[in-house]
Amino acid sequence: MLEIKNLCVSMDGRELLHDISLRVPRGARHLLLGPNGSGKSTLVQTIAGNPEFTVDSGKITFNRQNILDKNTTTRALLGIFVGSQNVPEIPGLTVLSFLKHSCIAHHHFDTGRDLSMAEFLTKLESAREKLNIPKDWLNRGINVGFSGGERKRLMLLQLIMTKPKLAILDEPDSGADVDTQKQIANTIAEMKNTTFLFISHQPQFTKMVKPTHETKLKNGKVIGG
Repeated sequence: MLEIKNLCVSMDGRELLHDISLRVPRGARHLLLGPNGSGKSTLVQTIAGNPEFTVDSGKITFNRQNILDKNTTTRALLGIFVGSQNVPEIPGLTVLSFLKHSCIAHHHFDTGRDLSMAEFLTKLESAREKLNIPKDWLNRGINVGFSGGERKRLMLLQLIMTKPKLAILDEPDSGADVDTQKQIANTIAEMKNTTFLFISHQPQFTKMVKPTHETKLKNGKVIGG
């Protein structure tokens, strides 16, 4: 599903990742470990295509396709979902509008046809009920006034709606209570057609997810796998 070979990444001339090699097989729940500052989030953002980071050498292959020449939008449409640790508030853009445009774009990219409003609303209602998300959330601005746990549930709603091939979750348990952590772990377990690469510092949450693979980073290098 995802293969990284000899990846070196820098920002403003300072090397952040050195010679990273990592394989995430299809269907895996791959745990990325390491202390703060070890390069985990940098790796996530590089896979996502964040232009702030410069790839000096190496290769990132997704579904046997080199994606280093693809921008962030294209990588997302190809099936790479990133749940960031700190998601910004977006006043003026409602949850409903965001989900609608996201689902329409993914559906058209995958099938070549437009997603009808009826299809979208049916999917949305099913996902909303599954996650026990109140209807009034849909008309609120993205993350505006939402608690840490509520933001994680919105992330899960987007995850279920778009059904990515690869979901990269950067500390999805951060700021979430035990019930929300269980909900996240259950969603990961139920999404059999999605491969997961996730970061966590909490052994309790990690135990709930039951990772199939582990890789540890330290000082921008892989020290175990």
